[in-house]
Amino acid sequence: MSDEHNPGQNQGHDAWRPAANPWVIAIVVTLAAFMEVLDTTIVNVALPHIAGTMSASYDEATWTLTSYLVANGIVLPISAFFARLLGRKRYFLICIAAFTVCSFLCGIATNLGQLIVFRVLQGFFGGGLQPNQQSIILDTFPPEKRGRAFSISAVAIVVAPVLGPTLGGWITDNFSWRWVFLLNVPVGILTTLGVMQLVEDPPWERRASGRLSIDYIGIGLIAIGLGCLQVMLDRGEDDDWFSSPFIRIFTALAVAGMAGAVAWLLYTKKPVVNLACLRDRNFALGCATIAAFAMVLYGSAVLVPQLAQQQLGYTATLAGLVLSPGALLITMEIPIISRLMPHIQTRWLIATGFLLLTVALAYSHMLVPNVDYATLVKMRSAQSIAIGFLFVPITTLAYQTVPRELNNDASALLTMFRNVAGSIGISLSTAMIRERAQARMAHLSEHLSPFSQNYQDALQRAAHTISDLTGQPPAQALQTATGRLYETFVSQATILAYLDVFAMLAVFCLLCLPLSFFFSPVKAAGGAGGH
Repeated sequence: MSDEHNPGQNQGHDAWRPAANPWVIAIVVTLAAFMEVLDTTIVNVALPHIAGTMSASYDEATWTLTSYLVANGIVLPISAFFARLLGRKRYFLICIAAFTVCSFLCGIATNLGQLIVFRVLQGFFGGGLQPNQQSIILDTFPPEKRGRAFSISAVAIVVAPVLGPTLGGWITDNFSWRWVFLLNVPVGILTTLGVMQLVEDPPWERRASGRLSIDYIGIGLIAIGLGCLQVMLDRGEDDDWFSSPFIRIFTALAVAGMAGAVAWLLYTKKPVVNLACLRDRNFALGCATIAAFAMVLYGSAVLVPQLAQQQLGYTATLAGLVLSPGALLITMEIPIISRLMPHIQTRWLIATGFLLLTVALAYSHMLVPNVDYATLVKMRSAQSIAIGFLFVPITTLAYQTVPRELNNDASALLTMFRNVAGSIGISLSTAMIRERAQARMAHLSEHLSPFSQNYQDALQRAAHTISDLTGQPPAQALQTATGRLYETFVSQATILAYLDVFAMLAVFCLLCLPLSFFFSPVKAAGGAGGH
C-alpha cells in the first residue's frame, strides 16, 4: 500500500530521522564523493609519468582518463535504479568498497591495458557515489536545513576538481603517480566503516528495494548515448574534432543514443530513471543553471593552469597553486552563503553569483603576456568568489519542491547534468583556445609582411641588438631576431585567444543571469520570500 493511501504510515515516515548525528553522516558520505570527484582531475597531471612508466605514448595514456569518464558518465543517470534495486545504503557501500579496491588495483597495475580496465571499473563504481551522497543528504536533513548541509557537499563538488591538479602534481613530482590511486585506499576503508555504522535507509527506501524489473532498453540507450558523448568530448581535441571519422561516428551514436533514451524513458511504464522530476519547474531550472555553472567552473578551471604551464612555463604544482587560494576562498565563503539563504530569496543569490562571475571573467580580460603569479591568483580568486554564490543556492532550490520519492532520480539527473556539462565546458574551452589562436595568428600575420615598414624596423633593431650583445654576424643575427619575433608573435596571438575565450564565458554568464528569476521566490527555509 502506498504512503498516499495510508496517512498513519506517512506520518511515521515524515517523523523519521536517522539515529546518528546528521552532520556526521553528511561529512562521511561527502568524503566518499570528494574521493571520487578528486579522481576525475588528479590523474590529468600524472599522464606523462604514466606514459613513461608503461612504455606508451601520451595519446595512449589519455585513455586512462577517457575510460574512467565514459564508465562514470554511463552510471550516473542509472544510479537511482541500482539504489532502488539493491537498497541505497547497500549500493553505496558496494560502490565505496569496489572503488577502493579498483584504486588499489590501478596503483599496482603493471601495464597500460590493466590500468585502463581497472579505471573502467573504478569509473563504473565511482559513478554511484555522487548521486547517492546527494540523496542521502536530502533524506537525512529536513528542507529548512538542506542549504547548510549542501555547503558540506560543495566542498566535494566544487573544491575537489580545483585541488586535483595541485595535489596530483605534488604527488607525481615528489613520489610516484601510483600514489595518486593508492591514496584512495585508507580514505575508502575509513569511509566504508563510517557508512556501515552511521547511514541507514529511510522506511520508504527499504520498501522500494528488491522489487524492480530491469529496463534493459533504457540502460542500453543511456550507455550508448552518454558513453559515446564522453568519448567524443574527451578525444575530440586530440583527433581534430569533426575532421576525424572516428569523432563523427561517435557524435552520431551519441545523438542517436540520447534521443532514443529520452523517447524511451518517456514512453515506457517502468523507466530505469524517472524523468517525471523534470516536470518540476524548480528542478528543471536547477538542472539548466547547474549545467551552465559547471561549464564555466570546469572550463575556466582548466584555462588558468593551461595558460600558466604552456605560456608561462609553470610546473604542474605551481600551476595548481594558482587555483588553490580560490578553492580556500570558496571553502570560507560557502558557510556564509548558507547562513544568508534563510534571510534572502535564494534566486537573488544565484543572480548575484552569475553577475559576479561575469565581472570576474571580464576582469580576466586584462591578461597580458608577462602576467605575474599574484595577478593570476587574483583573477582566479575573483572567479571563485562568484562560484561560492552558485552551487549551494542552485542545489537547494533544485530539490526544494521535488517529491521525496523522486529524490534518488533527481540526484542522479542533477549530477549527470553537472558532470556532462563540465566535460563539455572543458572540451569547448580548449577547442576555442586553439581556434581563436589560429584566427588571431591569421590576423596578426598581416603585419609581419616584408612590405610592412614597422615590421622591418623592429626586425633590424632586434638584429642589431643581438649582434652587439653576442657578436653574431649580421646574417645570423637577422635569423635569430626573426625567430624571436616569431615567438613573440605566437605568444601575443595565444594571449589574445585567452582574452577572447574569457570574454565569451563572461557573455555566457550574463546570458544565464535571467534564468535565476524563473525560480520560485522562496528562501532556503521553504517559506515564500517577499517581493
